[in-house]
Amino acid sequence: MGKSEYTGIRLVLLFALITIFPLIAESQTTMPETLQNGSLKEQLDYIQDKTRIYEEYRAVREDMFQKIKTNSIDSLNKAKAEISSLKLTARVRNTTIDSLNTSIETVKTDLESMTKTKNSINLLGIEINKTAYNAFMWTLIAVLAGLLAVGFLAYKRNHTVTAQTKKEIEEIKKEFEAYRKASREAREKMSMAHFNEIKKLRGA
Repeated sequence: MGKSEYTGIRLVLLFALITIFPLIAESQTTMPETLQNGSLKEQLDYIQDKTRIYEEYRAVREDMFQKIKTNSIDSLNKAKAEISSLKLTARVRNTTIDSLNTSIETVKTDLESMTKTKNSINLLGIEINKTAYNAFMWTLIAVLAGLLAVGFLAYKRNHTVTAQTKKEIEEIKKEFEAYRKASREAREKMSMAHFNEIKKLRGA
């Protein structure tokens, strides 16, 4: 067997190992628990801790990258659904507040009209003491005012939560885009380095 034929066989075997070994290793690996059930931050921290940096690029397994991508999209969709729910709740609360405001205005109008009458008030044919009637009406106003305050506080809280959620979504989008760009550049860098190594081996 000539030297050139022996060199050719070595190159073929080396290329086969380079091509087949990653496929075998990948088929034997399992998805880490953190990428299955961890939060998005925990998943990104896991990738940061477990992957290596080569010439300022980070190498990430394709199935892990796809898993994080899917999880990120799921998190965004969930956050969007929560925002929609909060918006709906805010609209309902606004409607309730408007209704309570209308009720309070109606009660105030009735109260002002009542104070101009005699001590006894004829209500549905029944004479009612003015003091008792006033006490009842003020109690009703207090209850309505309390409900209005509760509705306003709930609306304010929902508004704050909605704003915070929007901010977090924007941050997640920026982090994901930066991470995806870095991963793509790393894969391209590794592919080029791999290709150059094969060229060197063939030229040896």
